[in-house]
Amino acid sequence: MPTLQTPRLICTPITPQDWPFFLALQQDQQVMRYVAEDRPPEVIREAFDARLPAWSPGSEHWLCLVVRDIATKAPLGVTGYRHHEADCAEVGFLFATQAQGKGYGLESLQALCRYAFAEGGVRRLIATVTAGNNASKRLLEKVGFVQEGELREAFWLAGRWHNDWLFGLLHHEYRESR
Repeated sequence: MPTLQTPRLICTPITPQDWPFFLALQQDQQVMRYVAEDRPPEVIREAFDARLPAWSPGSEHWLCLVVRDIATKAPLGVTGYRHHEADCAEVGFLFATQAQGKGYGLESLQALCRYAFAEGGVRRLIATVTAGNNASKRLLEKVGFVQEGELREAFWLAGRWHNDWLFGLLHHEYRESR
């Protein structure tokens, strides 16, 4: 299982000891406002448990890495990816409110992309963002993702339909821009 490191961050596979942080992240309405509605702890626990098994490139379940401050080891968020096909994977990330706007998302997503392309056998990364989530859109674009489309009324959240923005990043585009 991969461990990714940047100058400020260490991203390690999620463990059972990360449950309190994962639960708090998933229950933070500010963090989840574009992701999911309130869910009971047992539903969140199922999502958590699904991320615990050993992961290797090509696994069908999410690679879930806890992003931590390298100095304090304090958890800041989670990032990872899940294969849709052998060479195509979807990235995702969530950061605690107090960790947002400090460049942690950019730093960890760049490390994740490097790993996925160099060691994970990925040719194409994709991301789906609920329309209106401009912070996530800007983050993806900073890393080199291109908005490839928009699905109208594709996601039911908070009592109404939302559009989804679709992003993609090809391996050769990432290499060229780094």
